[in-house]
Amino acid sequence: MTHIRKAVFPVAGMGTRFLPATKSIPKEMLPLVDRPLIQYAVDEAREAGIEEFIFVTAVGKGALEDYFDTAAALEQRLARAGKADALAALEPTRMPEGALSFVRQSNPLGLGHAVRLAQRLVGDEPFAVLLPDDVIRSKRGALAQMVDAHARNRGHMVATMDVPLKKTSSYGVLDVASQDGRLLRAKGMVEKPRPELAPSTDAVIGRYILEPSIFARLANLGPGAGGELQLTDAINADVQTAGISGFRFEGERFDCGSIQGFVQATAAFALDRPELEGELRYFLRERAAPMRRVA
Repeated sequence: MTHIRKAVFPVAGMGTRFLPATKSIPKEMLPLVDRPLIQYAVDEAREAGIEEFIFVTAVGKGALEDYFDTAAALEQRLARAGKADALAALEPTRMPEGALSFVRQSNPLGLGHAVRLAQRLVGDEPFAVLLPDDVIRSKRGALAQMVDAHARNRGHMVATMDVPLKKTSSYGVLDVASQDGRLLRAKGMVEKPRPELAPSTDAVIGRYILEPSIFARLANLGPGAGGELQLTDAINADVQTAGISGFRFEGERFDCGSIQGFVQATAAFALDRPELEGELRYFLRERAAPMRRVA
């Protein structure tokens, strides 16, 4: 039984980088090989022991609710046709009754605002936040690794990875005070610092375990960068009370909020599949070979 039972999934973004595909399909429903992006985040949360899944959505995201609902007619047709493999493929989309909740974020006011909207459903207990754009390929899920570490080291915890100094301006970055293995004690975070001002190269990516005290900080938070409520600002405001640590998870992270990262993730996960790996390797090798000149 894990001490982290609830997870928040902020999925209200418009996905404009993927237009026109996201004109009618939520970005989180775009298929990464043969599973939508959201399934990877939900599976990671389930592996970590999460029991309640809170989606912060927006207009046009109804497909997310439909995806995790029972498709009785489809399942009956598959059963009558004897398509056991297809039925088994639907198993990860089934959720226990009452495990899913949906909250609307009417205005795009930032990640901090999205998390604040989940307060009533989270209640007074620590909880996880997963950003589905960050897909992590690992033997054991990044959130499960963090939950274990958080059980021994309470307070706010963020997932981190080492990035080149020149890329710190694209991330929140930890101001590290000390290190114990994969655990980093921090004095705070700096949002997208210029390389010459970055306190470290430990970049924060989309996995958080937050203490319920974060809600009081979010309630008193004013607009930050971009005029939005920044979760980073709320965590920093709570450093003296709750503390903050980073966790260098074991695994490979793909930024599936970008087309480049999505394509790379598709290749990586496809290569993990025995039925796809052989022909895909051959295809990639042939495509990467220098083009022969036509005589």
